[in-house]
Amino acid sequence: MRNPRRTIGSATTALLFAVAAGCAQSPGTDPSTNPPSTKKTSTDGTPKETDSEVASASAKQTIHDYFATVDKLGQDDDQPVGDLGDVATSRQLSVLRTTITQQRKAGQRQTGSTKVAELKVQSVNMDNSDPAAGKVPTVIVDVCWDVSDVDVVDKSGKSIVSPNRPDAAWTRYTVANYHWSDHPTDGWRVASGQDLKQSPCKAS
Repeated sequence: MRNPRRTIGSATTALLFAVAAGCAQSPGTDPSTNPPSTKKTSTDGTPKETDSEVASASAKQTIHDYFATVDKLGQDDDQPVGDLGDVATSRQLSVLRTTITQQRKAGQRQTGSTKVAELKVQSVNMDNSDPAAGKVPTVIVDVCWDVSDVDVVDKSGKSIVSPNRPDAAWTRYTVANYHWSDHPTDGWRVASGQDLKQSPCKAS
């Protein structure tokens, strides 16, 4: 696990999600590409989305919601930390809760918002055989985030972001759905993340 302070100083995507990405662990699944699902046809003959297609689209939306929520909580102390439960789970949720709480106690506040510059779905695994053991539908998503417009200031309004912080970098997120049977589209949460060592996308 990375030192959270070091991660904050070097990557700071809202001072928050970079910390979670560097510290979060796998949710206990073994994500891999599933065999192609069989297309379903509606009563009017129009092909329906496969489960994998639904999962992929839902995971993409979850990533956007995730960054928007983390930004909101970093910018406004009055926003409830409990909102994280709508976009994160497992280790990712625990790390974010701790980090945001510590940031607020220190009087630190975010300005500006994180941009999702690029988003690539790498794999989809629809195994839902044992949710209690972490065997749930999982989508692996690579995200290039852009924090060129993001700053974090202390109580006096002085920036605490390292001048060497990169404006953009890649993180691989595991987006999982522990409630697939009942909530195939809105049950997705970011469960873990890992920073990738590759050339960043161009900051917008």
